[in-house]
Amino acid sequence: MNRDVLDRWCERGILGLVLAILVYGPLALGAVRLQEFLVVQMLTVGVLLLWLARVWLNPRPKFLWPPISWAVLAFVACAVVRYLMCDIEYVGRKELLRILVYAALFFATLNNLHRQEATQILSFTLIFLAMGISLYALYQFLTHSNRVWHFPINLAGRASGTYISPNHLAGWLEMLLPLALTYTLVGRGRAMTKIFLGYAALVMIGGIAVTGSRGSWVACALALLALFAVLLFQRAYRLPAALLLLGLLGAGAWAVSQTRLFHSRDNQTIVGGRVDLDVRLVLWETAWHMWRDHPWLGVGPGHYDHRYRTYRPSAVQLQPDYAHNDYLNLLADWGLVGTAIVGLGLVALGVGIVKIWKHVRRSENEFGLSLSNKFAFVLGATTGLLALFIHALVDFNLQIPANAILAVSLVALLSSHWRFATERYWFSARLPGRLVTSGALIATAIYLGQQEFRLGQEWVWRERAGRAPKQSLARAALLEQARVVEPKNFTTDYQLAEIYRVEAFLGTGDYEGFAERAIAAYQRGIENQPFDGDFYLGWGMCLDFMGRHAEAETIFLKADALDPNGYFVAAHVGRHYVETGEYAAARPWLERSLRLAQTNTMAATLLKLTNERLLESATNPSVRVLLDRAR
Repeated sequence: MNRDVLDRWCERGILGLVLAILVYGPLALGAVRLQEFLVVQMLTVGVLLLWLARVWLNPRPKFLWPPISWAVLAFVACAVVRYLMCDIEYVGRKELLRILVYAALFFATLNNLHRQEATQILSFTLIFLAMGISLYALYQFLTHSNRVWHFPINLAGRASGTYISPNHLAGWLEMLLPLALTYTLVGRGRAMTKIFLGYAALVMIGGIAVTGSRGSWVACALALLALFAVLLFQRAYRLPAALLLLGLLGAGAWAVSQTRLFHSRDNQTIVGGRVDLDVRLVLWETAWHMWRDHPWLGVGPGHYDHRYRTYRPSAVQLQPDYAHNDYLNLLADWGLVGTAIVGLGLVALGVGIVKIWKHVRRSENEFGLSLSNKFAFVLGATTGLLALFIHALVDFNLQIPANAILAVSLVALLSSHWRFATERYWFSARLPGRLVTSGALIATAIYLGQQEFRLGQEWVWRERAGRAPKQSLARAALLEQARVVEPKNFTTDYQLAEIYRVEAFLGTGDYEGFAERAIAAYQRGIENQPFDGDFYLGWGMCLDFMGRHAEAETIFLKADALDPNGYFVAAHVGRHYVETGEYAAARPWLERSLRLAQTNTMAATLLKLTNERLLESATNPSVRVLLDRAR
């Protein structure tokens, strides 16, 4: 078998692996959990190894390096540096792994899948996958199903397809809907193929509708208006585009007037004559404050949720995960440096689209406009990304791996169309270039592979621990094995500490030894995650149990400093003073906890006890005599 044949098989292998990643991600709940993302990471390592083989199989390899590539490379360098400086190593490392996977797929797609056949295979596969997932979402909606695969999910009358959140399904579909429409209207192909593509587009519209995602509805409406505006200015496309637009507007008007889902979501959107963005405005303000305190480099990659408690407003007691605005989340996590790099990348992408536009669009003649798959892809992918960028104002789709990978793939395929505009960005790789490229591919593959093995081992032990009885020493033994493999995971530290604390509070056997082991685990957790007040709360409870109340008070106040507006922390500080008999000190903490969260059984119960004890003290004659003497 000669080199050319091997090279072609490697190219097909890369196409197959990238396609597997793009298909697997949305089917696997968006690949948000560690175990699903590890599959994506493993497939990415395979892509890198096949690309490495192509570098040496091809006697004169060439690399496509459009301007956006510099922005991607700069952000990867920023991510590596920021990871080395971040406060929570485990979180920063997982974020770095995501960025490395995204960057690897971007460069691999750009340099290996730039042929039109590959672009069409990827596009058609994703369009029909989107149709299938949309049909599943419609089934969920019509049958009032509360399951995603076998997972019970409370969808509240909405549909999420193969995702946990309906908003993220909508974010994924909105990138592919314009692609289906443009291939139907302006792409080349057989009539039957176009019928299926048009049907897929209609099903996707239904899928987006039943997600109940208001952000996606607005984003899709604006993006599709932009798409049809472009087509209406093309003479040959004007009539079919106008007819389809009128059909979509009519269907949309009917759905809005007749469907209960639209009315219920509209009532949640318009409150008192103004737009109610739920708690999003509060979360955006929190992200803004984080950035103002850390303007240049941000709070750290993936750190928003873990730094949130210190900035928590009193009105929001939830733990938000993300800021529900990808731009503010980026600013909070990465600061001006990271945001500027991403901004330059988007500018480079926009300039690239403008430059390649006239080279992929067929010119008009008296017989009409020729159909073009290149034009269909560029117009559809650009519109899909526009919808995503609009939706990013009110949601966090780019934090979902499957959605981020689809966006990265569309950007890479769009950027690969530079080759139609100019030969300027093609570079022939001589021996030094091959060595540098090979070194980068090998280093990335080794690091991803090593982390794959390490995190995979940890997941196995934690999965076994999850099947053991709760709060049992058997579970603790399995978690200890997970901690040996991955000592930086603060979640493991907390789970171990809680098991040992509960065992100590039983008061049997070596209960003091278990209390000390719990304190040691809490302290390890603080080293790995210094911003979580729950570690201090558990530590303080153990100190109270051991009668070391003065030390416990200091620890509880540290927890309050990390979460000054948290009802749970305030309740536990109040509980500490109740245990020490300092009811006058306990009362303001418990009242504060109830003000922050009225449905707060712990604080309500303790406050009732505190008031009873204070009343007893005030009405006890001997206590009054002592008070008079003290005066």
